[in-house]
Amino acid sequence: MEFTRLGKSGLKVSRLCLGCMTYGVPERGSHPWSLNEEQSRPFFARALDLGINFFDTANAYSDGTSEEFVGRILRELGRRDELVVATKVFFPWREAPNTDGLSRKAIMTAIDDSLRRLGMDYVDLYQIHRWDYETPIEETLEALHDIVKAGKARYIGASSMYAWQLCHALHLAERHGWTRFVSMQPHYNLLYREEEREMLPLCETEGIGVIPWSPLARGHLARPWAMENSDRAQTDEYGKTLYQGHAESDRKVVDRLGEVAQAKGVPRAQVALAWMLHKPVITAPVIGASKLEHLEDAVGALELKLAPNEIVALEKPYVPHPVLGFS
Repeated sequence: MEFTRLGKSGLKVSRLCLGCMTYGVPERGSHPWSLNEEQSRPFFARALDLGINFFDTANAYSDGTSEEFVGRILRELGRRDELVVATKVFFPWREAPNTDGLSRKAIMTAIDDSLRRLGMDYVDLYQIHRWDYETPIEETLEALHDIVKAGKARYIGASSMYAWQLCHALHLAERHGWTRFVSMQPHYNLLYREEEREMLPLCETEGIGVIPWSPLARGHLARPWAMENSDRAQTDEYGKTLYQGHAESDRKVVDRLGEVAQAKGVPRAQVALAWMLHKPVITAPVIGASKLEHLEDAVGALELKLAPNEIVALEKPYVPHPVLGFS
């Protein structure tokens, strides 16, 4: 396993991050395809065996049960000081006032609830899951700063926002002496490259670690076009909103990916991840795994070298997309 620093911070993370949205009680929340705790355990064990030390979850995943699984399993299998555990806050955990968003009240409640579910004294990376248009960003940033100073989080990060919003937040943190975001978790893959316009150059300039979510485009980059052969593909309503608007152009990208993968004799997923890992600004893609071979393919991508002409070939069919993944 390769390791690198998360942005300009001193935090060392594996070049792959295991995304834990797949793990949680299926009957809780909006992820009926989730794996229960017994089914989830082998994925954490194998990830640790492969050298992955970076695990990402959220308080919204499976009604908080993802955090419970992550905490229990990692406490049993890993050493806390060697692990990097990340979670997020924003989406509602109950239909009532002050139980969502990024107000000071909501954040202070959410971090304590997350730590309780995780069974941990702190998280390594606490991220805002989305931008809150109803709360002044100054209020959010100061609350996050206080959480870091209280020892409940070591670092803070952000996810899925406009580049101007991240730039504004970084400026305010510097102006007030508050803790600065060290990472950005954007929606980015071969089928959605709009973050290359502004967000990725900003992160590179500011030394922000980039940990993209959905690097395989909800599985579209791991199989031939329109082959929906998993429970998640059939029931993931949010995923369907991300990859239905550019069917013809997206199909050309997927077909080209298949050609490159066939020529190299490796799975499509390895090529898609290798393409991303070739980008200097990328720290660690957040990979999902519902089969153990998904982890093996992901690790294999670390050693897969793409020639410049192969990268050009993969990127050439892409056409501009509307901004997606911010909601």
